[in-house]
Amino acid sequence: MAEDITATIDPSLADAGKLPQQVEITDAGPCKKHVKITVGREVIDGRFKEKYDDLYKGGGAQLPGFRPGKAPRKIVERKFKSAVQEEVRREVLMASLQQLAEDSNLAPLAPPNLNPEQLVLPEEGPFVYEFDVEVRPEFDLPEYKGMKLKKPVHTFTEKEITAEKQRYLENFGELKDKPEGSTVELNDLIVTSLKTYDGDKEINSVDETTIRVETKLALADSVIADFGNKLIGAKAGESRDFDLKLGETVADQNLRGKTLKATFSIKGIKTVVLPEMTQAMYEAFGVRNDDQMTEMIAAALERNLEYRQRQSARTQVLNAVLTNVKFDLPRDLLISQATRTLQRRVMEMRSGGMNDQQIEARMAVLRQNVMQSTAAALMEHFVLQKIAEVEKIEIEDGDIDREIGRIAMQNGESFRKVKAQMERDELIEALATDLLERKALDVVLAHAEYEEVPLTTGELEDDVASMEAQAVPGELVQPKAEPAAITEGEPQS
Repeated sequence: MAEDITATIDPSLADAGKLPQQVEITDAGPCKKHVKITVGREVIDGRFKEKYDDLYKGGGAQLPGFRPGKAPRKIVERKFKSAVQEEVRREVLMASLQQLAEDSNLAPLAPPNLNPEQLVLPEEGPFVYEFDVEVRPEFDLPEYKGMKLKKPVHTFTEKEITAEKQRYLENFGELKDKPEGSTVELNDLIVTSLKTYDGDKEINSVDETTIRVETKLALADSVIADFGNKLIGAKAGESRDFDLKLGETVADQNLRGKTLKATFSIKGIKTVVLPEMTQAMYEAFGVRNDDQMTEMIAAALERNLEYRQRQSARTQVLNAVLTNVKFDLPRDLLISQATRTLQRRVMEMRSGGMNDQQIEARMAVLRQNVMQSTAAALMEHFVLQKIAEVEKIEIEDGDIDREIGRIAMQNGESFRKVKAQMERDELIEALATDLLERKALDVVLAHAEYEEVPLTTGELEDDVASMEAQAVPGELVQPKAEPAAITEGEPQS
């Protein structure tokens, strides 16, 4: 059944500067609309007449055997019919789609499933074309002002600031073997080989490689959640077994989501010897002395804490909506939106003060279960976008440039370089969306009532190491649409 007819074919609309057309919008499934547009014949005939008048009267029709502007009109029309038809088709279609955008309340998530080159203007009768488009789900917002939110708080100790400072310096350090008999500690690097098993069956074997010891380890197709804790205390020559959770892109789709056993055999343990802090080294970080270096590190940790607080608030706002609203997100929508969603996650983390290495490691985890991570992020996106509409929040070019400038300063790079890189990576749209969502969240936070709760140790120690190896050999499989499948994502922080 038709949901909305925004206009009927009425030639008088043309006098008001509007294209007379009939628009019929119907439901085509969760988060999808089918649009059928009918453009009246008088519009098409009028455009053809304008084009031929310009050719005939303007002298643009140059035909052999005739002086300029003297060729019979029928010959001119026959000669230039193909070119004029293409021009009219393009102009009518563009005007029609623009009119649709102005008159309808569609909120498309991506360009419609429409190939303009396949559309043909009929010789007679109206121009009718149809397409499907992915749209935001329709739902009612709860009262988002005056919400009661839990705010995770933490005071960084001198030990934590020193540890973070060491991380900054490690890129400039020298890698050395730890003394014989030493044990593995967090932030060490281990030289190791890897074997993966499905029960007693060996699935893959990875030769000697070097891995940083962090809380989690992300392989190309899987994640080990307790990697660091289980390795602490191990010595060279020993092995450790782990549960390894396969993601959605695993080469053998029969193993998707399955838990395998991973055995790491430790060949050696290395540590990074930090560089001497010379004046040149301080200048490389944009500071003059150790006190300023410490201030810079403390500020970065505070930005990261603020990012965690905002992520926690986003999840709480979403959960408030989900108490009254159920989102049904089809699998094909999640697949089509996965890239855009992951780009927005990158911008969130970059704005939160994370460096490229930290971002890439966390993205490796998100890619493992791209449908789940996309579902959670999309639901947050829908809620914050609707708040932005209610509050009439808009993002201007100046907002984008100021944020790029802040990111450039944060990373010690020039504005021009960062902007060029973001344009090359097609991240400007993701940045604009992130800014809009942040402003919407700011409205919620400005009117919220807070209960401060300690940030847990688990939330602090969420660092991720990554390695290119796969648990299951073969070519990774990108998720594909399954028409009968509906994915219902759950919110996650």
